[in-house]
Amino acid sequence: MALDYAVIAAYVLGMIGMGWWGMRRATSKSEYLVAGRRLGFTMYSGTMSAVVLGGASTIGGVGLGYRYGLSGAWMVFAIGLGILLLSALFARRIVRLKVYTVSQMLDLRYGGNSSTISGLVMAAYTLMLTVTSTIAYSTIFNVLFGLPKSVGVILGGGVVVLYSVLGGMWSITLTDIVQFVVKTVGILFLLLPISLATAGGFEGIRQRLDDPAMFEAGNIGVSTIVTYLLIYVFGLLIGQDIWQRVFTAKSPRVATWGGVTSGLYCLVYAVAGAVIGLAGKALYPDIANKDEAFATIVENLLPTGVRGLVLAAALAAMMSTSSGALIACATVASNDIWRGKAKSGRGAASDVHDNRMFTLVIGVVAIAVAVALNDVVAALTVAYNILVGGLLVAIIGGLVWKRGTRLGAMASMAAGSLTAIGFMVLVDVYANEAIYYSLGASFATYVVVSLATPATDPAVLAAWDRRVAGDTAEEELVQA
Repeated sequence: MALDYAVIAAYVLGMIGMGWWGMRRATSKSEYLVAGRRLGFTMYSGTMSAVVLGGASTIGGVGLGYRYGLSGAWMVFAIGLGILLLSALFARRIVRLKVYTVSQMLDLRYGGNSSTISGLVMAAYTLMLTVTSTIAYSTIFNVLFGLPKSVGVILGGGVVVLYSVLGGMWSITLTDIVQFVVKTVGILFLLLPISLATAGGFEGIRQRLDDPAMFEAGNIGVSTIVTYLLIYVFGLLIGQDIWQRVFTAKSPRVATWGGVTSGLYCLVYAVAGAVIGLAGKALYPDIANKDEAFATIVENLLPTGVRGLVLAAALAAMMSTSSGALIACATVASNDIWRGKAKSGRGAASDVHDNRMFTLVIGVVAIAVAVALNDVVAALTVAYNILVGGLLVAIIGGLVWKRGTRLGAMASMAAGSLTAIGFMVLVDVYANEAIYYSLGASFATYVVVSLATPATDPAVLAAWDRRVAGDTAEEELVQA
């Protein structure tokens, strides 16, 4: 195990070093929050892949494969579809807006100021995403060192907060590229072929399991597949953590084709995770908790050194999602919830300092919540249901329907969020009805209220059209 420890230690130290290097480049608000909007194709596609494929996609994807076979790929497959749709349909317009948050886009499109309401919903979502990714660290540190959950969360979370605070999006981008390479090598080029070969290939797995359902695409259930598609495809279309990566692209073309490449990579990763889990089921059929399948497979199948690299790959997946969600939450908090009340124009150094402080405070809060929280799946489900049910219609409606109004958008946010919360409280947190009915309520409210209220001021729409066309220079803070 000594070599495994050395590999993990080198990886962690490398992340901190990247954070220190990124600090030298983060000299303005734009550099700190969106990497100066200067990422080319390779860095953009790598960092987008890293942020969407986190602990849930890696450990959770393998666990679903262990329980449902090839059908377990659907969750991560839905994530890949979400990135493909976002990149093909909306990325060009998002890049041209030159804003920092989704809420600022809503203010530009509808006029007025609704950023506090949408910002609170988005902050809750990104905070819970940070928390769930942070909790996942404890799995790796428990396998390696036998550490209790709280120690693993503080150790892993502390590393992420440190490099994120130092260099912001530049540090996160640089570490994401390393994490992308590590997880690609560790998961696709090592764990996948080794686990499949050890199980005797697909024919060997068939003989060991004698369960044809494990090879059926619908084994996980049609209702679950539909829910995954609704939550993850739509969630990735509007999430601040994803949009903030789109903001880093240096051109609309990079955002489009780099995102398409990332989406295709996610589809491959989805199948790989399901196959690894399926092979694990054939080799170790008595694992009680499916979420322990990944660690069990790694611990029993891989030799020393290689095991450390694959565990580093899992750690990389968790850290990339956690750091992306952390900077997104800090950006929303500083620009949408708090910043509107503060004085602007105090200089680039002051802006960077303020954003560092927000990142630090939210990072500490996320670690504290992660230590106290146990049911991470429930927490993430609540976050996605409120995000999609509350904000999807207002955001997508603003991008595609000129007749949508500010009152219609705000009413749809309230109706969708309250409906989602109501069903989760009265029925069950995991009830599929929460997302179905919240989307229906949000859509109906948006259309009815928009048609019943005066159309958006033509001057606002004209300014919006100029922004979408890329005719407006970047502003440090969008004013409503």
